[in-house]
Amino acid sequence: MTEPTITQLQPMPEDWLRALAVVAHPDDLEYGCSAAVAAWTDAGREVGYVLATRGEAGIDSVAPAECGPLREREQRAAASAVGVSTVEFLDHRDGVVEYGPALRRDIAAAIRRHRPELVITLNHRDTWGGVAWNTPDHVAVGRATLDAAGDAGNRWIFPELVEQGLEPWDGVRWVAVAGSATPTHAVDASAGLERAVGSLLEHRAYIEALTDEEPESYARGFLTGVAKSAGERFGGRPAVAFELFNR
Repeated sequence: MTEPTITQLQPMPEDWLRALAVVAHPDDLEYGCSAAVAAWTDAGREVGYVLATRGEAGIDSVAPAECGPLREREQRAAASAVGVSTVEFLDHRDGVVEYGPALRRDIAAAIRRHRPELVITLNHRDTWGGVAWNTPDHVAVGRATLDAAGDAGNRWIFPELVEQGLEPWDGVRWVAVAGSATPTHAVDASAGLERAVGSLLEHRAYIEALTDEEPESYARGFLTGVAKSAGERFGGRPAVAFELFNR
């Protein structure tokens, strides 16, 4: 019997200077693609983070009023570990983010402010590879980000943004979805993987509430496992995989 051909992942485009990552919660990027972010910032590219929520509903043992500021601090430290200094929060409610015009408008406004060529988000589909159910927040934010990349360039969608001084930005060339079950492209994670582990470890309060495993062992095991799996389709190199949509 002939072995099935494994489709290789293509290298991500490199002819860009600015990227904006838009996700639902603190830690989404650290689980999803921070090794790629480290490689990009090392190369002199500018990457900003926008989070729909502060993750205030993410730790069962910590009330939202205390949890939100805690997770914000952890997120800023995690971003700094991979060379990202710009971290913004849109203050939608954690756990009940709704897809719709309000979310699209907030993300379109962020895209107009930052004027990226590449936009990054997290898996927007109902499941993680058909195995685990995705959360409503991930679905809503991922889908809204894909839509807002177009909204940002149309002055007649959300005209109030122009009144606020945010002129249309039609310069988004790609939207890259991390955590997709159908990736098309990848970034070599070799140089950034160690800092990605450190970045995820900045979410220590969240990790300690999530698992009894020692935090560094947990973070390293998770990220190296994902990078190795993606690397099987990227020349054997550890990798971060993305599903890339052209605009």
